[in-house]
Amino acid sequence: MGMRMGMGADWRNPAYAYAFPYPACLTRRRLSGIVLSMSLIVQVGDGVLRQVAAEVPIADITSPKIQGILKDMEATLSVEPDGAALAAPQIAVPLRIFVLSRRVFAEDSEHEAASKDPHFIFINPVITKRSKHKKTLEEGCLSVRGRYGTIIRHSNVTVRAYDEHGKLFSRGAAGLLAQAFQHECDHLDGTLFIDKAKETWEVEASEARD
Repeated sequence: MGMRMGMGADWRNPAYAYAFPYPACLTRRRLSGIVLSMSLIVQVGDGVLRQVAAEVPIADITSPKIQGILKDMEATLSVEPDGAALAAPQIAVPLRIFVLSRRVFAEDSEHEAASKDPHFIFINPVITKRSKHKKTLEEGCLSVRGRYGTIIRHSNVTVRAYDEHGKLFSRGAAGLLAQAFQHECDHLDGTLFIDKAKETWEVEASEARD
């Protein structure tokens, strides 16, 4: 997950190549039919992962810039075989956005986390409810490749957010989805799972699957 299951840059400034989602090198890769998602996902040690991400102005949600960021995030996540979700800071965009994997969570998915809920994009998300019950779970992250750990998460949570059309909605979750909500909201506050993990361990690339 962003969940695998830098600093001070102004995202509005086109000079900040990765925050502005259309740097020439990435555009050429897209036009030539090549998608190198690993070159987009920043890794632990990059300052953007430690920033508290900024809220997206509601009026900007339907703008070409924000819509471009959303498309870039979904495209990047779609080629990650073990990615369940991705937060905007993971592609060096310090905004409060995360997206869910349609492969994992879509209604027609064979994954046990499949859902009928149509929302896959979460803008300015806020966790409004947390269950008292918690679980110890295994967790990994696309920005901390090769490392997994055990972490305590709430069993159930509810998130309120805006969708890609600027409409406010709420979505409750349990299981993997609740875990993803908490993991991604941590990203937006500059927190990585390794900061909260009870223990962590390294895995070989061939083992790195949620």
